[in-house]
This record gives sequence, structure tokens and C-alpha cells, in this order.
Amino acid sequence: MSIARALVASPTPPAQAAEEELRQAYDWVPFNEADTVVALGGDGFMLQTLHMMLEARRIVPVFGMNLGTVGFLMNEWRLEGLNDRLIRAKPFKVSPLRMHAVTIHGEQVELPAINEVSFLRETRQTAKLEVTVNDRIVLPELVCDGLLVATPAGSTAYNLSVQGPILPLGSGMLAMTPISPFRPRRWSGAILPEKARIGIRVLEADKRPVSAVGDQREVREVSRVDIVIDPLRDLTLLFDPEHALDDRITMEQFVA
Repeated sequence: MSIARALVASPTPPAQAAEEELRQAYDWVPFNEADTVVALGGDGFMLQTLHMMLEARRIVPVFGMNLGTVGFLMNEWRLEGLNDRLIRAKPFKVSPLRMHAVTIHGEQVELPAINEVSFLRETRQTAKLEVTVNDRIVLPELVCDGLLVATPAGSTAYNLSVQGPILPLGSGMLAMTPISPFRPRRWSGAILPEKARIGIRVLEADKRPVSAVGDQREVREVSRVDIVIDPLRDLTLLFDPEHALDDRITMEQFVA
């Protein structure tokens, strides 16, 4: 079975060295001719690769090999046996979020987010947020340092570091997790259906500015952000059967 594959690599020295080895060992095609992409780097570079495909409006499966640090979204780096690994790889669908942000100056920005959309206070003052789900106000005033809306794929990233829940792939859920909440005192977050329409309105936006970040792209001084899942732009990650992402997410819940 012949697979037309393209190769992309992080600019780090280990990824660049691995790219040179792979280019000598296998045949490659340009991205616009590929039906699979092999990405070398860490989780951050994997997100960059997926965003590149979303922007290019050409989405193909991606097989990552870890030459970064954590590498949660990546497979083990090996030079040998790549053809067989690609044939045997297990696919996982990842639906990105789509955030539509309006700034206090009236600018409108739409961005995809594969891991999470995060809201972060820009000054020493706490943020005040009104939260709606399906056009219903569920939190009239959340006083906090910030808030996250995370996908299952992103639930083990920033969301986990602020004590958010781990969501299995295929759960059809989103995690909404506060960052250092002050009021309501007992609210620790929510798990929502992935079809939920989430709205965040910044209260006192001029006095208490808030930025909205879709993965690694920031929109400052937002007044309102609407978030929905984008099933029409599903992404596919490929994993070795013994390192499947759903298994890794499950086992992450037992890490002390």
C-alpha cells in the first residue's frame, strides 16, 4: 500500500536532525499532494500543524513523532518501519472549537481552537464574566482570574493544570473550568454536551480587560465571545495501536 506523505518538522535541533534522516530514508511529496502528514516535534508543533491545515482548508490525517518534551499528542520517534506504522495507525477524530470574539472596540475575530479557548484577566484586577449556555444565563457573575472551555483532546493540557476534569475522546463533552475563582465560592466548573452553545460576556470590560485565547492565538480586550464545536472541520490524528490517544487519556487519570 503506497501512502503519499508530506513531512514537516519543528525548528528545534532534534526535530531538524530527525527530518534530515527521514528525508534520506523515505520518499516525500509536497503538502498539497499528500494524503498523510508526518509531523516531528512536540505537542505545540502538532497544534501548529493542525492549525496550518485549518488555515489552508486542506485537512489530511497527521502522524506525529515526539521530539519535544511531553508529546501527549505524538507517537514515539523511530526511523525504522514508518511505512508499516502508517498503515497500522489508529485514527482519532478531533473536532475543534470555533470562537467568535467581539472586542470593546467593535472588532470581530473568529478563530479555531483544538485544545481550548481560555479567558485571562489582563490586569491586576479580577475578571468578571457572565456565562450563558444555549442562550440561558447560568452564571450571572463569575469573579475569577480566568476561565477555560476545553475539548477532550485538550482536557489533559491547560485544563488539567487548573484542576479541570479529563474527558475521554468520543465522550461528546466539553469541560468548562474556572481559573482561581473567587465567586461563586463553591463553583468548580461544569461538563457540557459538545453541542452546547457557550457565551461569555465580560462585565466592566473597560475597567477589567480580558483576553480570549484560542490555543496559541490571543484576542485582547474582548467584550463577548461565543463558542461552538465545529464538526465540519474534523481533524484526524494517527497513533500506533499500542499508544492510542484514548488509552493515554484514560491512564492520565491515574497519574499521581
